[in-house]
Amino acid sequence: MSVATDPNEFAGKRVLVSGGTKGLGRATVERFLTGGARVITAARGNADPVGDAIFVQADLTTAEGSKALAEAALDRMGGIDILAHVIGGSSAPGGGFVALTDDHWLAELNLNLLATVRLDRLLVPQMIERGAGAVVHVTSIQSILPLPDSTTAYAAAKAALRTYSKSLSKELGPKGVRVNAVSPGWIMTESSVDMLKRLQAANGGTVEDARQLVLDALGGISIGRAAEPHEVADLIAYLTSDRAAAIHGAEFIIDGGTVRTV
Repeated sequence: MSVATDPNEFAGKRVLVSGGTKGLGRATVERFLTGGARVITAARGNADPVGDAIFVQADLTTAEGSKALAEAALDRMGGIDILAHVIGGSSAPGGGFVALTDDHWLAELNLNLLATVRLDRLLVPQMIERGAGAVVHVTSIQSILPLPDSTTAYAAAKAALRTYSKSLSKELGPKGVRVNAVSPGWIMTESSVDMLKRLQAANGGTVEDARQLVLDALGGISIGRAAEPHEVADLIAYLTSDRAAAIHGAEFIIDGGTVRTV
C-alpha cells in the first residue's frame, strides 16, 4: 500500500473500478478508498469485500453485466466522477496463434476491449453533462510488445483499447472529460501466476522455466522484477487526481524499463 496518502485526496469523488476484486483492480480500489473516495466495482462471482467499496455481481464481458454495473453506479452513487478501467487479462492457451479458436478471440476481445467500451458508453455521457470527469484505460505494453506463444489475442485487444483511448480523448477533452491510458508491463498478480502455469502445461518444465520464457520474450526487465499492483494503482490514482489536471490524451508506460525503444 502507498505511504503518505492524503486521506482527503478523493473526498467527495465517486469512482468506478472495473474488475476491482483481485490483483491490480483490488489494489486500485484500495488506493481510491484510502484517498477518501466512494468506490463501486464488480466481478463475475462472489468476491471478498474490499473495504467499504460497493460490490456488484456482474459479468462485464457481457452487455447485460455492463448495464447492471452502470445502473447500480447511477442508482446507488448518483453518478460517477472517475472511471478506472482495470478489467483485463488472458485465459488463452499457449501454443501460438494456431491454438487460438474463435471462442478464444471473442473472449479476449470481450474482456480486454468491449467491457471498457460498453461502460464508457453508459457512464461517460453523465460526465459530459457535468463538464467534468476523468477516465483511465489500463492497456498493456503487449500492445507494442506481444508475446506470440500465449497472448496474441490479448495483445491485439489491448492495442485496440489503446487506439480507442486516444480517439476518445480527442472527442472528450473539449467537453471537460480527461482521458488517459496506463500501459503496465509485467505485474505480479494472481493472473500472472495462472499464465505461468498455462505456459508450463503447454511447454513442459517448471514454473521457473515458464517465468524465464516470459522474461526472454520480453527481453528482460531492467529493474529486475515485475511491478507490484500498488505501484500501478498509484499511477492510476495520480492521473485521475486534480494534480494531473493538465494531463490528457497521454499514455504512461510503467514496465520497469522493459520497452527499450523511445
